[in-house]
Amino acid sequence: MYFTEKEEELVNLLFELGIKRNVAKVLVFLAKTPMVTFRAIDQGTDLRHLEVVTVVQYLKKQGWIKSQKNKAKSEGRPVTIYELVKPIAEIVNGIEKEKIKKANDQLQLIQKLRNYVS
Repeated sequence: MYFTEKEEELVNLLFELGIKRNVAKVLVFLAKTPMVTFRAIDQGTDLRHLEVVTVVQYLKKQGWIKSQKNKAKSEGRPVTIYELVKPIAEIVNGIEKEKIKKANDQLQLIQKLRNYVS
């Protein structure tokens, strides 16, 4: 599976905002294909298995995705299904708030610095 031009642009925008490219790829993939297996993420994002493991752990830590076991139809191990916890727009809103807070913190530090040098 390949990303459309619009999806690639979304990945690039997330990357420019400081989101790691692999994380951005998985986020965009999950936004367009809800409830997917690990293998589907692996194939759909063209990332290696270990890269996907790392990204999935990060996304879970952020509270952006959840997983659930889905009993396999045949005998064997259950399959884990992954999905976004909230829509991508809400995730972007959270990223925006974080960036605004960081920028305000930096501006406060600059103001403190100005007070010391003036």
